[in-house]
Amino acid sequence: MDNLNQHIIKNIAQELDCGFDCYLNLKTNEVIAIPGNIYISDQEDFKEAFAEDFARIENNKTDFIKFDVLESFESFKIMESFVHQLTDQHLKAVLGNVLENKKPFQNFKNIIDQSHFRQDWFDFKQREIEKKVATELKISKARAQK
Repeated sequence: MDNLNQHIIKNIAQELDCGFDCYLNLKTNEVIAIPGNIYISDQEDFKEAFAEDFARIENNKTDFIKFDVLESFESFKIMESFVHQLTDQHLKAVLGNVLENKKPFQNFKNIIDQSHFRQDWFDFKQREIEKKVATELKISKARAQK
């Protein structure tokens, strides 16, 4: 994969991880990031703040592909994969237990933030989201060429 595509994939993955939906213009490689619905408290202010972005997307619908914020189940699978690959058996057991109980996201974060594996988690999650974006991009580009 060329450097431009890798840069775009990394950028989109970071935005998705922050809770933004992303739109990629396949012709210009422009990325537009818009907060997902989870962060919207006032619809009118939201529409006004992102009116220009929505207009660019709407006026060039066929050029853009959308990358949605990860669903909870997708984020959960990434956490499970991270736990599965851990070599620290104690942390692996603790996090495995956390994922089987109430409030897994909050409790996972609390334990990871206090561990020596915090950066490993962030790096792992970024790579997993980048893989997802790369796969979606490849499928979308193949469809666009048909």
